[in-house]
Amino acid sequence: MSQPDVTVIVAVYNTMPYLTTCLTSLVEQTIGLERLEVVAVDDGSTDGSGAELDRFAQRYPGTFTVLHQPNSGGPAAPSNRALDRARGRYVFFIGSDDHLGPEALERLVAAADRWHSDIVLGRMVGANKRYVHQAIYASTEAQVDLFDSALPWSLSNTKLFRRDLIERHGLRFREDMPMGSDQPFTLEACLRAERISVLADYEYYYAVKRDNAQNITYASRFEERLRCAEEIIGFVAGLIGPGRQRDAILVRHFTWEVAKLLRPEFLDLQPDVQEQVHIRIRKLAETYLTDNIRDQLAPDVRLRLLIARDADLDRLRKLIRQQADKDLPEVTVADGRWYAHYVGFRDRELGFPAEWYDVTENAAQMMAKLTATELAWGRDAAGARALIVTAHSRWADLAELAVDAVRVSVGGLTGVTSVVAGGPGTVVRADFPVDRLLEVVAGERRAVRAEVTALGGTGSAPLRTERRLAAPRLLARRGGRLHIVTPTTNHKGQVIVAITPVTPRRFIARLRRMWPSGGK
Repeated sequence: MSQPDVTVIVAVYNTMPYLTTCLTSLVEQTIGLERLEVVAVDDGSTDGSGAELDRFAQRYPGTFTVLHQPNSGGPAAPSNRALDRARGRYVFFIGSDDHLGPEALERLVAAADRWHSDIVLGRMVGANKRYVHQAIYASTEAQVDLFDSALPWSLSNTKLFRRDLIERHGLRFREDMPMGSDQPFTLEACLRAERISVLADYEYYYAVKRDNAQNITYASRFEERLRCAEEIIGFVAGLIGPGRQRDAILVRHFTWEVAKLLRPEFLDLQPDVQEQVHIRIRKLAETYLTDNIRDQLAPDVRLRLLIARDADLDRLRKLIRQQADKDLPEVTVADGRWYAHYVGFRDRELGFPAEWYDVTENAAQMMAKLTATELAWGRDAAGARALIVTAHSRWADLAELAVDAVRVSVGGLTGVTSVVAGGPGTVVRADFPVDRLLEVVAGERRAVRAEVTALGGTGSAPLRTERRLAAPRLLARRGGRLHIVTPTTNHKGQVIVAITPVTPRRFIARLRRMWPSGGK
């Protein structure tokens, strides 16, 4: 039997009906069945996945090898067992709920042969709203460096590996890790590889988020995620010595695996569990979070991790709540810069620099978030019938901006906007003449939006309400046709204006509702 060019390894546990799509995408590969081997391991499925594998093996006996085993608790053991049976020059791993583009394997193998690559990444995209980090796929590259590229942000095993690389270094998946076991495997393979290539010219891999969100990444429990972070960071530290290269890998793990543990769901844990999680994350940060890593972190992530490292649990809880809030906390304006009063601001004990709290780049976006307080019909300055939209901003600074710095619009129509100081903040009023509304918005439903230009930036946001607002419907004429103008709020709490033409059928239906047959 001739050696196949590529062995596709599929670890399977309860992924029907996605499994059928996955396997179909394999047998339809343009590389051809004679160059392809599929080794699939059923890890104790109970949903018919095992029977589906057997069906494909029976239909494609020269291509499929199917193994069955009791559930092992994760994808590592079935992946290792499949690796032991692989015969291809290359090995490709696919999630059993994902699928490939038809030309994926042919293109990947051709690139590996052309460039003598040990690993080839093909562009991966998300399906069903699954997020996939795209930086590494910005362009096709014959060679990328592990430490000077976005590769550390794409360490799943869904790549083409030269099998000789795997066997020469004895690479296998960590069976003591229920989740994340592919990252140590992929990281070490990338470290040992002489050439890593990227193909960005085709959608090679579709990573699917299941409708029930039961992918292992989404369903894993908090403790498993924390342990995964600890194991991965420990593995990186054991594989790569201290310095720039280690930091280039760990900045990703602190951003994703660690910082994501300190999001609002942390607040739902029992207090004693919160305390233990805090202790363990603090230990990771104290041991491995260098100044170089710190300086590469996004501002919100940096602050979260450093508060976890240097402050107590109460302050960590407060920061998580602050960052979960869509609005900024109190702000200090100094020398034209905005500084948000997140936990640690001007705290002498912590000694964090003020620039870590600088939110000036977000100031315009924050000021654009207005709260609508009234919708009414009235007259504009010229005496024409107009929709009057009144809103409030918590920012007193809004009233000090240039006359045209604040704009309120409906669709393509910008209202005549005035801004005055009012109460603790600013009152914004926008007048929309009815005739102009009919001209621009007729037959449509459009959100009312505010746009603010300030401090070198521009922000835009829909007007929202804290309670349901509406103005009476207005019957207005444009030319020879009547329209109903309805200013109201939608289910998202956004202010909208809907303008609907009055047709004879709609007019008669309205009359019937007003005067039902048989009524007096």
